[in-house]
Amino acid sequence: MKDQLTELGYAAGWRITRMLPRRAARALFDMGADRAARGNGPGIQRLRRNLRQVVGPALPDPELDELVRAGMRSYARYWMEAFRLPSQSKADFLRDFELVDAEEFLGVLAEGNGVILALPHVGNWDAAAAWVVSNGHRLITVAERLKPEGLFERFVAYREKLGMEVLPLTGGQRPPLEVLAEKAEDGYAVALLADRDLTKSGVEVEFFGGRTRMPPGPALLAIRTGAPLYAVDLWFTETKTVGRIRRVEPATEGALDVRVRQTTQRLADAYAIGIAEHPQDWHMLQKLWLNQNARV
Repeated sequence: MKDQLTELGYAAGWRITRMLPRRAARALFDMGADRAARGNGPGIQRLRRNLRQVVGPALPDPELDELVRAGMRSYARYWMEAFRLPSQSKADFLRDFELVDAEEFLGVLAEGNGVILALPHVGNWDAAAAWVVSNGHRLITVAERLKPEGLFERFVAYREKLGMEVLPLTGGQRPPLEVLAEKAEDGYAVALLADRDLTKSGVEVEFFGGRTRMPPGPALLAIRTGAPLYAVDLWFTETKTVGRIRRVEPATEGALDVRVRQTTQRLADAYAIGIAEHPQDWHMLQKLWLNQNARV
C-alpha cells in the first residue's frame, strides 16, 4: 500500500504541477520547502551537516540556517521543474538552459565523438540533458532502480520523453558500463550522477576535508574509451538553469585501479569548485561522508 501511495503521489505531482501557472507552482513549492526546513526532519539535518562540511565552521549558525532554507527551495524547484518538463517544447529546453563556454563541448559532439559527463546532484540535471538532446545530440544515462517498480518505470518514461536513453543501474540484460562504453565510442554523451556511491564499493576520495566514496564509472569509461571527461556544475538563476563544464584529464600512469582512484579524486576536486560557488544548489540530503552518522 505504501508503495502504491508513493507512485500515485508522483503521478499526481506530474499531472497537477503542469496545470498550474509557473509562478503559482513556484510559490507552492517554496512554501513546502520552507515548511520542511522548519520541520528539521532527518533529511534536513543531513543537508545541514553536509552544507556545514562545505562552508566550514566559520559560518554563523543563523546564516547556515538560511543556506539550508535556500537549499530546500532549490531542491523543491528541481522537483517543480521536473514535473513540468514533459509538457515543454524543444524551444523551451533551449531557452531555459544555458551552458557557459559551450563551444568546445558541442564541437566534440558535432565531430561524432563521445563525451563522459560526470556531475554531482546539483541544479536541474534533467533540464541540462534535455538541452543536449535539443541541440541534436544523443545522450544516455543510468537510473537507480527505485521501488516500487511502477515508480522506476515512470522515471524511465519521463527521461525518455525528454530524449534520453536510460539504462537501469541493476537488473539489465548487460552490465551498464559495457553498454555505456559502446555508446561513448559511438558518439554519445554519457551522463552520470557521480558524487554519491550507491554500491558501497566506490572509490574513497577526499572531499571538502573529509573522506567519502564516489562511483568509479566515469573514470573507468574515460580511461577505457579515451572519450573526453568533464565535471559538470549546474546552478539556478531566477529564470533558468546554468551550467559549466570543467575538463578533467584522466591519470595515465600506474595500474588501472590507481588511475581510476586518481581520476575520481580529480573529479571530486572539480565538483568541489562548483559546489563551493553555489552550495544552495547541491541537493545532498543523504549521508555522504564516512565519519557521519547515517541517522542525523
